[in-house]
Formats: sequence, structure tokens, C-alpha cells
Amino acid sequence: MDGTTELLSISAFARRVGLAPSALRFYDDCRVLQPVQVDGATGYRYYSPDQEPRARLVRSLREADLPLADVTAVLEGSGEEARAVLERHRSRVRTQTQAADATIAAVLRSLSEAGSPAWVRVGGVELASAARQVAPAVGHDEQHPELGCVLVEIDDAEVRLVATDRYRFSMRILTPTAMDGPSCQFLMDAAALIETGAWAARFAEVTIEIGPDGGRAFSTSGSRTLPVVDGQFPAYREMLSALALPECRVIVDRTALLAAAYNCGDTPGITLRLGEDEVVVSLPDHSRATVLPAVCQEDLPLRIGFDPAVLAPALEAGVGPDVLLEISTVTQPVVVRSADQGSFTTLVMPIALGTHS
Repeated sequence: MDGTTELLSISAFARRVGLAPSALRFYDDCRVLQPVQVDGATGYRYYSPDQEPRARLVRSLREADLPLADVTAVLEGSGEEARAVLERHRSRVRTQTQAADATIAAVLRSLSEAGSPAWVRVGGVELASAARQVAPAVGHDEQHPELGCVLVEIDDAEVRLVATDRYRFSMRILTPTAMDGPSCQFLMDAAALIETGAWAARFAEVTIEIGPDGGRAFSTSGSRTLPVVDGQFPAYREMLSALALPECRVIVDRTALLAAAYNCGDTPGITLRLGEDEVVVSLPDHSRATVLPAVCQEDLPLRIGFDPAVLAPALEAGVGPDVLLEISTVTQPVVVRSADQGSFTTLVMPIALGTHS
């Protein structure tokens, strides 16, 4: 930099190029679109106007649902390689229109929420999708019935839905359109939450309130009682704060990874072997191996094991074509993130690899 170019904050740059700040942070983590400067004291990212063409190209390719590994090939490869990647993707898109419609319909399907002392108003579809994403992470333990519930927290101008079965963890953050009252939290049975979701998804907005006589959700044309459950939810904030920084990140096609996990059949464990530009999904003895293109960084090669019955729901709950796995060690929870929805976080516990791995 010559010192004369005015740098842009992440918010200003996001407005110029039509990308959300959360997407820019994701692309920085993936090393697809990195800021020219990061303030060492605050961590604030700054971008140059010269980066706008690349950012707009990334946005256009992502709007066309191009997997991030292919986006990198287009950005960094030769013109011939870029054309080949784009032609392959266009062919896939032509054959997947109906599947894409079904996926969109599934994302818009309903499940809803419940509130807290005072009230909070949220979008009906947003609330429904959040409940749908976190509900698969609830547990089924007779000695710990609170694991079968979703924790709803309202504070700091956010609504958080949290679920865990101790092997996986899911959290979705919503931004309310209006709210009033003190910070609060409550538990709601996951099955009841699903039923409420079917009702709430019909409305543009739903208001949730919790009072002395229990909770209720209401809209402009009706209301519904919310059964609140007594119990002590696990201290998830301590768990999140104790997570080590990731030593390895890998970006891979979400649906392809899900299909590869299912392709391994009814097995208690699968192995992910990370290379420089691929992920190999296989049984621990390396049979039924599926090779997926990927963008990998740091400390490779690496092998990590997962129970597919735990990993698959985390992948299914994601949004968008790609998934980012953030790995600290092969024995610590792995963070599963989506480029297209920074407000949804899933943690999945890995498993010990067998002797063949």
C-alpha cells in the first residue's frame, strides 16, 4: 500500500460489494478474500477498494451456488481451468433444479419458538427455521430430561436457541424485530417446539412472552400456549469459552460430504483424511473411500473419526452448498459452520479411530 489509498471497514466494504460482514469473515477464514489489514489490538478487518472486483466475483459465483473449492479454482486457476469448472457446475445445476426447489421448501418449513418474562417479536419463517436446525441436537436421557429440551435465551438484543445431547451441540441466534423486558431464559420440550413451529410458520411475525402463568406465542390472528419445562440446562457458555483455537480448517461441499458419510453404510465410525486439496471419507479400514475436492489449511495431513449418526444431522441442519470444519485437535469438539448462515453453529464430538486408521 502506498499510504494514499483509504481503507474500508468491513461494514463499509460489505455494503459496497453486496456481501454480509459474516460472509466476509468466513471468506477471510477460508483465505478466499482476506483483508489487507487487521488491527492487532481490536481485530477489526480493513479492505482496499482494489479488492472490490474480486469480492463481486466471489458474490456472483456464490449466488450461482458454486462450491467454494470451485470458486477458488476459478479465482486462482487459468482461464481454461475456470471455464471447465463453470461448465461442469452449469451442467449440475441444470439437472438439480427440482432438488434445489425441494431444499428451499425444506428451509422454509416451519418450527417455532417460545419466549421469556416480558416479550420478544421475531420473524415467523426465521424462527421456524431456527427451531428446525437446533431440534435434531436434543438428547433422549431419562435421567437428564433437560437434554430433551431446547434452551431459549433472550438477552443482549438476541434470541438464542440452544440444544445438546453432549455429543453434539447446536445454537442459532435470531435478531428480534422488537422486544421489551429483562433478560431471561426457559426450557421447552423439543416435541412441543416442533408442534408450535407448525403453527407459527403461517405468520410473518410471532410475539413470544413468558409470564407468571406460563408462556404463550401469539400473532395477529391467534395464540398458542407454550409449555415451559423446569430443569437445569448444561452450562454451555463455559464449554464454548474453553474451546481451543482451530489448528486446521477445511471447506468442502456439504451435500457431498453428507452423501459420502451415508455411502459408508450402517457403521459406528467413519474416517475423514484431510489432504492439501481433498477430503477422503472412508471406513476406518479405508474401504468404501470417497474423495471430495476441498480447500484445506494448516497442519496436514490429518485423520479424524466421526460417528456418522452424529455428524450427518449436523450437516443436514446446515444451510448453503458448503460447510467449514474447524478442528483444534482430533479429540476436541469440531465446529461445523455454514458460509451462508453465520448465526448457526454446530459442534460435533469426534470419536477415537480404530487400529486400521
